[in-house]
Amino acid sequence: MTTAPLRAPDTSGAVPGNAPAPGPLDQVAPFVQFGPDLLATALAEVPEDGVTEFTDSWHDLPADAHLGTATPYRFRRYGSFRLLPDRLEKLPHAAFFQDRTVNKVNGGVDRMFAPLDESVASGAALRTVVRTLFGRLPGPRTGIDTCGVHQIRVTATTDAEGHPAPEGVHQDGHSYVAQVLIRREDVEGAESTLYDLGRRRIHHALLTAPMETIVLDDRRVLHGVSPVRPAPGARTGVRDMLLVDFFPGPTG
Repeated sequence: MTTAPLRAPDTSGAVPGNAPAPGPLDQVAPFVQFGPDLLATALAEVPEDGVTEFTDSWHDLPADAHLGTATPYRFRRYGSFRLLPDRLEKLPHAAFFQDRTVNKVNGGVDRMFAPLDESVASGAALRTVVRTLFGRLPGPRTGIDTCGVHQIRVTATTDAEGHPAPEGVHQDGHSYVAQVLIRREDVEGAESTLYDLGRRRIHHALLTAPMETIVLDDRRVLHGVSPVRPAPGARTGVRDMLLVDFFPGPTG
């Protein structure tokens, strides 16, 4: 079930360094949802085996060691990059940190996740996806020169739900966040809901097709995802997501 989405200005063909600026912020919706065609079309310029290697890399994600559960249900890798006009510059691997004001479950601590596989970090598929998303941020891009990339798998069994967002309705503490569905197999749930800062619901969507995407202004909305359960007749279910955080990098 998807409400009719508000749309950010069309910035077709934009890339870091020369992306056209959208209109005044108060005239731009704080989110935009895209069907699978946006990224599928962009990735058509990448050799097919490179795209397959990219999407198959979700099968090799280590368990998230920061869940505090006896049995892991979330698996992930993380990396960060400087956005340059012609490439992504990989930054030294470092812990991922969120303030407790935005993540009351895991905030306030450095979380060290496994790094992105080198073939993913340096691959044309990731570069194409990030540049395409950057060109469609729902707001100004001035100063946005860095991104964090999260590969996340959430699993569910008949004995235990998976929780894509154990912190509940939240913000991530970045400027913009892109949420890209990579894979959804034998699962129910995982409904995405966006709220304004007064916690009024403004958008509700169920991402079902690979490469469906929501891009949001993390400063202007709250967001949450319902738990994942196995589909009827299935003992396990899998939901794979690519999250890309966009923000100003450190200066000096």
